[in-house]
Amino acid sequence: MESIYLKEITKATNSQVALIQQMLNQLTSHPVVFTIDKLEAIIQSQGSRLFFLCHEEQVYGMITVGSYEAPTGRKTWIEDVVIDQQFRGKGLGREMLRQIIKLLSQETETTLMLTSNPKRIAANALYKGIGFEYKETNVYKMKLKRK
Repeated sequence: MESIYLKEITKATNSQVALIQQMLNQLTSHPVVFTIDKLEAIIQSQGSRLFFLCHEEQVYGMITVGSYEAPTGRKTWIEDVVIDQQFRGKGLGREMLRQIIKLLSQETETTLMLTSNPKRIAANALYKGIGFEYKETNVYKMKLKRK
């Protein structure tokens, strides 16, 4: 899989927006409308990075990482991990995670974290299989709207 590589998205295009929308539709049952403005916001953010997993011009999947400094040390979260459904079952998710872990470990010391729906059996097995440890904790969320 040496010819498969991570490509960091540093310039927003409409074709990238369409690919991201397609993958988000496969990732979540909640409707997400992805726009070029949202992609620009990710690219401009100091703490967010978006990558495609590619071979030549073919995009197989995407992964987002977000990092920040905290009193307990640097934290990096992996988000929105998805391999396009037509390419699943070929080890591409494992390869994408292997490459992102290698890249991040070359850049900084950090605690790498992610969450995964327990219903995503294959994804959870993958995460445990490459070295992530299960952390028993509660995750809470609150959606804030600008007032």
